[in-house]
Amino acid sequence: MFISIIRTVILYIFILIALRIMGKRQLSEMQNSELVITLLISDIAVMPMQNTSQPLLSGIVPILILISLEIVFSVIMLKSGKFRKVVCGSPEMVIRDGEILQNQLKRLRMTTEDLCVQLRQQGIFSLEDVQYCIVETNGDVSVLEKPEKRSPSAEDMGIKIPDKGIETVVINDSRYLSNSLQLINLTKEWVNSVLEKENISIDEVFIMTANREKEYSIIRRNMD
Repeated sequence: MFISIIRTVILYIFILIALRIMGKRQLSEMQNSELVITLLISDIAVMPMQNTSQPLLSGIVPILILISLEIVFSVIMLKSGKFRKVVCGSPEMVIRDGEILQNQLKRLRMTTEDLCVQLRQQGIFSLEDVQYCIVETNGDVSVLEKPEKRSPSAEDMGIKIPDKGIETVVINDSRYLSNSLQLINLTKEWVNSVLEKENISIDEVFIMTANREKEYSIIRRNMD
């Protein structure tokens, strides 16, 4: 039993590292090759977990081969558009100039109900509002609404909005977040000066957010 636990922990850590090497993607964002390799890795890893008589390397070696293949394929796809098109396919337009391309929907085996579901998930409830719709290689859709249906931007309205950068959490549960501070070019010393000005210790801070313009917000910890 103890051996099974150790083997499971080793494989778990190894798969985490392997998937980290493959890159950060949500399941819905994976290309075909990435999804296939992820499914194969999960199946291969189960065998040495369940069968303790099977060498651990019988699971690790195939996973290493699959990860190597994915890396090689990724490099080739970066250099060859044709190869990428063969492996991943290409985006397909299903609505052009407000007209639904019925033949494209049939070729993609996509019903109008499927299309409407995808549009509703993007806040579009009428096909009449869509000028262009493209089905991406991962199955998601990209939509451009008709000009009269688009929300006006600040540029359209002649409004100049100051760029304050992103607001990020710099203290979380009384702990400094160094990466967040680097992201907005601020330091712990600045945070400490703010806490001193507000007459609050870091132990009393639940969350503190800030941006590069040194605008900040502090939520105190509930001390009950």
